[in-house]
Amino acid sequence: MRTREGGRIVEETAVIARVRAGEPEAYAELVRAHTRIALRAATALGAGADAEDVVQQAFVKAYCALGRFRDDMAFRPWLLSIVANETKNTVRAAARRYSLAGREAAFAEAEPVIPESADPAVVTLETERRAALTAALEKLSEEHRLVVTYRYLLEMNEQETAQALGWPRGTVKSRLNRALRKLERLLPDFRPRKVGDNRA
Repeated sequence: MRTREGGRIVEETAVIARVRAGEPEAYAELVRAHTRIALRAATALGAGADAEDVVQQAFVKAYCALGRFRDDMAFRPWLLSIVANETKNTVRAAARRYSLAGREAAFAEAEPVIPESADPAVVTLETERRAALTAALEKLSEEHRLVVTYRYLLEMNEQETAQALGWPRGTVKSRLNRALRKLERLLPDFRPRKVGDNRA
């Protein structure tokens, strides 16, 4: 599997083989390649201010479990499933929920969606749209919120979503369909951006 780190392609299978062969410093390539998406996932799933700690712990756990990683799997969904579990454990252990406004602000900070050069009116509309979407997501069940987050906020294809959530692909399709119908009732103008399924 390949992923982009900065401007270059990282051949994940080769990096994992190097780590397993006794070159632990090679793991830094995977960390650099996946930190941004891991932070987005932790934030979107509710880690809030603890997102960096969650991601750091997830990378440590992934490193320790690398011997059990199957070479026929993609690293990113596998890592994001660890991030999701760490997020759930962190939120549960903290025994608190982050406010909707704080969660939206942290998510926006983790991944700037709008370039600074954008028209202020466009920025305002996009910010309002994201706030409305986040509020609507809070009204969904955890399973529906997860499938929408992975498919659309993290832009994963069906296969990656199924792998990350540990669900059969048919379950991803059916839950996503139901979640989108609920979102359409909550947000009549909501239309998710298309995410291609042709990625490996």
